[in-house]
Amino acid sequence: MSNSKLVWLFTVLLCISFYGKAQNKPSFEQYIAEFKTEASERGFSRSFLDSAFEDIKFYQRAVSSDKNQPEFKQTLDTYLPKRLPDWKVKRAIALYNEHAEVLNKVAQKYGVQPRFIVALWGVESNFGKLMGSYPVLSALATLAYEGRREALFRKQLYAALTILNEGHISKADFKGSWAGAMGQSQFMPTSFLNYAQDFDGDGKKDIWTNHEDVFASIANFLATEGWDDSATWGRQVKLPENFDYKLSGLAREKMKSLADWQALGVRRMDGRALPDRELQASLIMPDDEKGRIYLVYDNFHTLMGWNRSTYFGASVGHLSDRIKLGR
Repeated sequence: MSNSKLVWLFTVLLCISFYGKAQNKPSFEQYIAEFKTEASERGFSRSFLDSAFEDIKFYQRAVSSDKNQPEFKQTLDTYLPKRLPDWKVKRAIALYNEHAEVLNKVAQKYGVQPRFIVALWGVESNFGKLMGSYPVLSALATLAYEGRREALFRKQLYAALTILNEGHISKADFKGSWAGAMGQSQFMPTSFLNYAQDFDGDGKKDIWTNHEDVFASIANFLATEGWDDSATWGRQVKLPENFDYKLSGLAREKMKSLADWQALGVRRMDGRALPDRELQASLIMPDDEKGRIYLVYDNFHTLMGWNRSTYFGASVGHLSDRIKLGR
């Protein structure tokens, strides 16, 4: 059989397979009905499930957003000014001072510097201004039904039901991003269950409207994942000529002491020696050797547990530094 005929046959079989799967896929309504039956078997009351899903809706926009997340080339030199404009830095400093009393109480309990709490708050939701307007249950049900990452979003949907069932938020106010990230900390539902805190003791973990709970929840995530409040996140550095770039990377086995990096010729941006501290650091190049280069510490690795983007970690770190400087 010729190659052209083989390609034609393969295409036909692929189309038949796709058509068969499409024909066998239940409707969104059927999918939800089956999910409710399974959820009931897991212990959720039928009346609760009927109420929770009575106005469930399929959001094609959520599917489109999931499939078409932006992919465009940028560098930290272009990203950071857009992510951290001067007005945002000023807002961060003002809110840091405004909430100083609560932030210091949270810092004392969880061992996380207030400036990092405020920086994460600002980067994630613009200090609570951008939390998303999608009904969380509908967004998660939509993405579970769509199927590409069904197991992930079914798990998140069950966690969301638990949050609602425990009474932390009313269904009417249970809003988030198209992917189900919620509140001023933009926690996914499973992160909420693992890290959200009721800091003011009112019986609810309210990451939507309660600043005390928001700050404590952010701090609890960082503390649980290994934050060290005696250290910072990292610093921008410059390298000597003929540096071995293979030494860079976030892999733990590539971490070295500051003394070792110093011996390899790594210096602060102004040419001074690195700090004389017993700290392990990774050398990272988010934009390759021609872009900004950083030595980052264990706390940066903790930030990577929140979001795997080095751009995200750098933006949180830089905003925290600006808050510390007060400008």
